[in-house]
Amino acid sequence: MDQRDGMNYAPKGKPNPVVKKGEFVFAAIGLDHGHIRGMTNGLLEAGATLKWVYDPDPKKAESFRKAYDATGVRVAEREEQVLDDPEVRLVAAACVTSERAALGIRVMKSGKDYFVDKAPLTTLEQLKAVKEAVRETGKKYMVSYSERLQSESAIYAGELIHQGAIGKVIQVLGMGPHRLNAPSRPDWFFRKKYYGGILCDIGSHQIEQFLYYTGARDATVVNSEIGNYNHPEYPELDDFGDATLVGDNGAMGYFRVDWFTPDGLSSWGDGRTFILGTEGYIELRKNVNVAREKTGNHVFLVDKDGEHYINAKGKTGFPYFGQLILDCIHRTENAMTQEHALKAAELSVKAQMLARKVR
Repeated sequence: MDQRDGMNYAPKGKPNPVVKKGEFVFAAIGLDHGHIRGMTNGLLEAGATLKWVYDPDPKKAESFRKAYDATGVRVAEREEQVLDDPEVRLVAAACVTSERAALGIRVMKSGKDYFVDKAPLTTLEQLKAVKEAVRETGKKYMVSYSERLQSESAIYAGELIHQGAIGKVIQVLGMGPHRLNAPSRPDWFFRKKYYGGILCDIGSHQIEQFLYYTGARDATVVNSEIGNYNHPEYPELDDFGDATLVGDNGAMGYFRVDWFTPDGLSSWGDGRTFILGTEGYIELRKNVNVAREKTGNHVFLVDKDGEHYINAKGKTGFPYFGQLILDCIHRTENAMTQEHALKAAELSVKAQMLARKVR
């Protein structure tokens, strides 16, 4: 795995099965974004059984099959072959962003739960249709917000906050730079009707974290900007975006996302999060500690007792995936509520819609 390649970054945690082999079967459909492998890794580590893979491009499907050959995964000839299989409980997907909602609706109407890469949708019309399908089918439309769910530093920070380590959270400041590596990107990545815009896309990670760490159930987008500062050859690309939000509980949020990671950085992006509480604060250096350590998962905590450093690597694993499997089996909401998953998506779309174009 190349730490410098964000599009194909597929983190691995540690095996922590919550079900026996064959007890929870899933499939992968839509392989347009490399995040599908990180999602697959998480489900396999939690004990799920991978049965099918399908993509309209046979080369993508075969590449995926080879990568997971040890699981015995089979390439389906058509989507219906997967959706008609009664053994499949969950479908994981990372197709073109604008196509994710329609696929999810088909999956839920086939009687299966859906697990999709961020951003899970690109328009408010899609959001309305998804909500209607969730109500009609009773199935889950879950989202892989991997910058929290597959970052042990981010997970550990959540545990600290829930333990009251910094009191009440009053502000979250997030920075989510990414390496563009344009030659490796597909054409759809640069077309706004397909990828949704930078705030809808990678901004969704930041908004989800803001809601999670503050405990807000809703928020208002106070201000947002987008710009194309240095990529005129891709006129529909937002290479910079930021937004300010206020939660329904009064908490404040600001984030910046961009495609300006320099070639010299050892990671795909120097992701950082600053969480201010009434009794302390936390800083996360998720992927790298610049000029000191090429590894990530650094947590810095300052509270009434002093200054603390924690290397979160190996401390938490990625519990979301096991929780998701059990939620699908027991119809609970311990991994993430449906409301939370779709509220982050809604605010991401609204931030993009309201954004002032600065360049």
